[in-house]
Amino acid sequence: MAEITAALVKELRERTGEGMMDCKKALTKAGGDIEQAIDDMRASGAIKAAKKAGNVAAEGAIGVKVAEDGKSAVILEVNSQTDFLALQDDFKNFVSASIEKAFADKLTDAAPLIAAQESAREALVAKVGENVNIRRLARLEGDVVNAYLHGNKIGVVVVLKGGDADLAKDIAMHVAASNPEFLLPSEVSAEAVEREKAVFMSLNEDKIKGKPAEIVEKMVGGRIQKFLAEASLVEQAFVKDPEIKVGALAKKAGAEIVSFTRFQVGEGIEKPVDNFAEEVAAQLAASKQ
Repeated sequence: MAEITAALVKELRERTGEGMMDCKKALTKAGGDIEQAIDDMRASGAIKAAKKAGNVAAEGAIGVKVAEDGKSAVILEVNSQTDFLALQDDFKNFVSASIEKAFADKLTDAAPLIAAQESAREALVAKVGENVNIRRLARLEGDVVNAYLHGNKIGVVVVLKGGDADLAKDIAMHVAASNPEFLLPSEVSAEAVEREKAVFMSLNEDKIKGKPAEIVEKMVGGRIQKFLAEASLVEQAFVKDPEIKVGALAKKAGAEIVSFTRFQVGEGIEKPVDNFAEEVAAQLAASKQ
């Protein structure tokens, strides 16, 4: 029998969303075998999926489907409460069925897909014991469309005018890694530029104090140019070859980047933060009463 260490208990808790004492009991029963403990907990219906997290679904998976003719694609985010569920076949099958439905019906918004999949979603929730939500959906069409899926956590679809599927996929991989906010520098709002100026002035107050206005303006201008390059896809250095910018890469191939969509699981969702040490202390105190 393997030793039931605190690290082992913590790992089981993170993978199942269950309390520390329940995880310790399951591990003890399973002789320290964490996979067996998970199977036992699932079989007994013990995994209730982050009960203390208020049923917030901030984990999950991204699904992508590209048309055979490379002219359209659908990207979808489906959320679960735990990453554990996102790796299970029941959840994967729901994501797959949802993306196929969205693709077949040429849906451009999540609302009709949510309605169409509600019965299947309710059946899945009843079976697995945790919340599942279809969060968002996008459909993209164009001359050349391709996608990149990084595991099940980040998905990107890129639309080109000209070029080919390989180029679109390479650019999608870059977007997944670099997460640009905008396609072109001209798309960056004046408000965003002013905020960046204010941040620069605040952080460099000592450096610019007493300097002539034209020098300060030159320093600020340099920072803004760097900001625009960092925030804009076409101005970013290509991850596979930092010697060339993404926009220049496309142009060299006779292509133009029309648009991109990037989904990352859980972005923008406020996730509850649990303090493992505090939970251990609280549950130990409760067990002594």
